[in-house]
Order: sequence, then structure tokens, then C-alpha cells
Amino acid sequence: MKYFLCVIGMIMIIEGLPHFVFPDKIKNYMRKLSEVPDHILRVFGFFAVSLGLFLLFLGRT
Repeated sequence: MKYFLCVIGMIMIIEGLPHFVFPDKIKNYMRKLSEVPDHILRVFGFFAVSLGLFLLFLGRT
């Protein structure tokens, strides 16, 4: 459980850092992201999840 909380904490740091450092650029990025079609976002999300699972598999073996 300790390891899990460390991982969640690191993810929150990585996710929050761009919002803290570049708030204006993040707003522009989000505005542009809302114009991307849903199917493209789903494909990107699928590949991100697949890559994450693969890296998790490599890290655990």
C-alpha cells in the first residue's frame, strides 16, 4: 500500500506541474483539445493505456 501511495503521489506531481508552471499554455491546449474528434481521443487514450500496461508489465517482471 505504501508503494501504491508513492506512485499516486508521483502521478499527481507530474500531472499538476504543467498547470502550475504554464497555466496560460494549458488553457490554450485544452481549448484546442476540445476541437479534436472523439474517435481520435479514444485511439490516443487506448494507446496510452496499452503503453502504460506494457511498462507496468516490464517493471514487474
